[in-house]
Amino acid sequence: MSFLKAEWRKLAIANFEVEKNVLDNYIPYGTELDLWQGKCYVSVVGFLFVNTKVLGIKIPYHTNFEEVNLRFYVKRYENGSWKRGVVFIKEIVPRRAITCVANFVYNENYQTLKMKHRWEEYETNRLTEYQWNKKGKWQTFKVISSVNTSEIKPETEAEFITEHYWGYSKRKDGSSSEYEVTHPRWEQYEVLDYELDVDFELTYGSDFEFLNSKNPCSVMLAEGSEITVESKNIIVHNDKKA
Repeated sequence: MSFLKAEWRKLAIANFEVEKNVLDNYIPYGTELDLWQGKCYVSVVGFLFVNTKVLGIKIPYHTNFEEVNLRFYVKRYENGSWKRGVVFIKEIVPRRAITCVANFVYNENYQTLKMKHRWEEYETNRLTEYQWNKKGKWQTFKVISSVNTSEIKPETEAEFITEHYWGYSKRKDGSSSEYEVTHPRWEQYEVLDYELDVDFELTYGSDFEFLNSKNPCSVMLAEGSEITVESKNIIVHNDKKA
């Protein structure tokens, strides 16, 4: 049985090109950076969890909720092929129970903050907005997009960003956690405009303060789908799974 089943919907994604050494201290053991045409990306991603079940059970007041995360991209070579995955710098949700379970079970860096979202559809466009409150200051990621979706084409930047199916995280003992995320290929909306009003130092720490003076190199909005999160493995230094 999958550990978690849910839908991830309306994924707003802002991508920044960064120097690789910015992420040196965050790369989990057994992985290496995954680059897009030689470029190293970090992404801000906001979306909505819908119909969430943990071990097949819906937990009251924890089925539909927002998440915003800052992530980067890695890969791991195993059994003759590459596993392409993501590492989360921080994941923000509005429910403390989600934070506790994710941090304990998957060794992630979740934080609980007050959050809200807004989805509005008009005749010629749609609005998708995610907000979170950090120390009394509302942070905002808003996307104006087309109403209808289109295919994410192979070998594009959008495919690179959305087609990572593994999660990795560092553990205090130097090992890494690994888990699989399953979902079908997503479709995307054409982004017409966006607003990203985020204090990166306040939200993510001094290592990412420099993003306050950078603009995203691309902004995307993916529709999302049903997903599963599978049970974790531990990657230890002798490369045997525990």
